[in-house]
Amino acid sequence: MNKLKTGFVLCIVSMALSCNTPRQVAGNNKERVTQYVNTFIGSAPLLDPKVIGYTPPPNWRVWAGLTYPGSALPNAMVQLSPITEYGTGAGYEYEDTIIHGFTHTNKGHWNLCNIPIIPVTGGPNADGKYSSVFSHAKESAGAGFYNVFLEDYQIEVNLTSTLRCGFHRYIYSSADDKKIVFDLSRANNKVLSWDIKQVGNNAVEGFQQVHENTIYFFAYLTDEIESLQKTGNHKDEGLAVIKLKKGNNKTVELKIGLSYVSVLNARQNLESEIGNTSFEAIRSKADSTWEESLSKIELKGGTQKQREMFYSSLYRSLLWPALKSDVNGEYTDANHQTAKGNFSYYAVPSLWDTYRNKLVLLGIMPPKVTGDVIQSLKDIGDKTGFIPTFFHGDHAAPFIAGSYLRGIDGYDVKSTYQLLLRNANIEGPSRPHLNEYLQKGFISDPDIANPHVETKANAGVSKTLEYSYDDYSLAQLAKKLGDSTNYKILMTRSKNYRNMFDPSTNFMRGRLSNGDWIKNFNPQ
Repeated sequence: MNKLKTGFVLCIVSMALSCNTPRQVAGNNKERVTQYVNTFIGSAPLLDPKVIGYTPPPNWRVWAGLTYPGSALPNAMVQLSPITEYGTGAGYEYEDTIIHGFTHTNKGHWNLCNIPIIPVTGGPNADGKYSSVFSHAKESAGAGFYNVFLEDYQIEVNLTSTLRCGFHRYIYSSADDKKIVFDLSRANNKVLSWDIKQVGNNAVEGFQQVHENTIYFFAYLTDEIESLQKTGNHKDEGLAVIKLKKGNNKTVELKIGLSYVSVLNARQNLESEIGNTSFEAIRSKADSTWEESLSKIELKGGTQKQREMFYSSLYRSLLWPALKSDVNGEYTDANHQTAKGNFSYYAVPSLWDTYRNKLVLLGIMPPKVTGDVIQSLKDIGDKTGFIPTFFHGDHAAPFIAGSYLRGIDGYDVKSTYQLLLRNANIEGPSRPHLNEYLQKGFISDPDIANPHVETKANAGVSKTLEYSYDDYSLAQLAKKLGDSTNYKILMTRSKNYRNMFDPSTNFMRGRLSNGDWIKNFNPQ
C-alpha cells in the first residue's frame, strides 16, 4: 500500500464490479463507518483569508460546498432537508438562524427544494408565512436522519427517509394546537402551479409544478385532520394549513410518498416503502443502507477528523444522480409522457462536473446504478434524438465509453453508440457550435473589449478542448466495437485541442472567427 498525503492508509476492499455483499461492520474493531458521516460539512463558508487567499468583501458570502444536512439514501428520489433560504445552492446555509420548512428534493445546485412542509402552532408571521428560529445546539444529523428543535413553535422535528418517501415525526409541546403547513408556492425554482386536497380523515394529496417537472405527493398523518385551509391563487403565492384535531397525543407522524408520474404512484410508493413500518425501523434501515454502501471502502489508520472527512465525502458522492421512477417502474420521459421500463430511471447526472471523477466512482461502487443511468440517458436520446449533456462538453461520451470499457453493460451498447455518434456529428443541444468545430477545428469567440471572469460568449476554448476529449473517448468505444472508420476520424478530431494553444503565451487562448488570436487576452 502507498501512504496518502493525508497521513493514513487507504485500503480498498470488495471493490470489484461484483461487490454487492452487505457489510454490517468495517475494520477490525467492528465499528460502524456511518458514525463518521457529518452531513453538515460543506454547509458553512470558509472566511479565513489565510485559508482562502483573499479578504472577502463586506456582506459577501464565500461559496461553501452547497451541501444539505438532511436525510437521504444513495441515489434516492427524496432528500428531506431543512431550508433556511430559498434561492440558495442547497437551501441551507449554516450561518442562518431561521428554518422556513423541510423540503423533499435537493441537489445543492440552486434548484429543486420541492414540497416544503413545516409543523407550527398559532398564526402566521407578518408576511403571511411560517418560519421558526433554531440553533445548532438543538440540531443533529447523520446518514439517513435529521433532528432540530423549532424554537418559535416549541416543536421537535425528526426526519428520516426511504428511496421515494419522507418520514416526519413532530413532538409538540401541547396536544391542543397542532398545525402542519404545506408551503407549496415556494421552491428553489419558480412554482407554476400547485394544489392540495384532503383524502379521508388522515391524508392529503396534491402536486407542485416547477418548470418541466410536476412532483406529486400523497401524505398520511397519524392524527385526524380537523380542517384544511388554502390561501393564494395556487400559482405563485399562497399555502395550505392543516389543523389537526385536539387530543392527548403530542407526537404526530407524517409519512409522504413522492412521484413524478401521479398521485396514485406516490401513494403506491408510500405503501410499498413505509406502510405501517415504524419511524425507528425506517431510520435504522436508512443507517444500514449507508453502512452497506460506505463500508465497501475500509480505512486503516488516520485521525478521527481524517476518517470523518473521508466518509462524509464518500457519502456526499453517492447521493446523485437521483431516482425518477416509481416502484411500479413508471416514469415521466423526455417527452413528458408516462413510460415504463425494466430499469430504474434516473435524472441526468452532472456530466460536465463529474464525468472524470464521481461517475467513475459510481461505476465502481454501485455498478447497477451506473448501468441504469446509462439506460436512462439512452432513453432520452431515443425520445429526443440526442443523448443529453450538462453545461460545456458532450461528456456522456467519456462516461458511457469509460463505463463500458470497465465492464458495465446490460444495455444495448450498439444503439447507444449510434446515438453518441449522432451527438458527435450533428449540431444540436448536446454540441452547440459543432459545425464550426468540424469545419475549422476550433470554436471561435468575439473579441470583447473588457473581458472579466463572467465573460462566457461561446466558451470556445472550453468547448474545443472538451469536444476533443469527447471525440477521443468515443474513438475508444468505436475501437472496442470494431468501427475502424469512425475510430480514425474521431482520433484525428481529438487533436483539435492543439488549435487553441498559443506558443507565444504558453496558454490555451481564444480565437476569432478568422483564426486570429483574441487580442484582449488576460490569463488571470
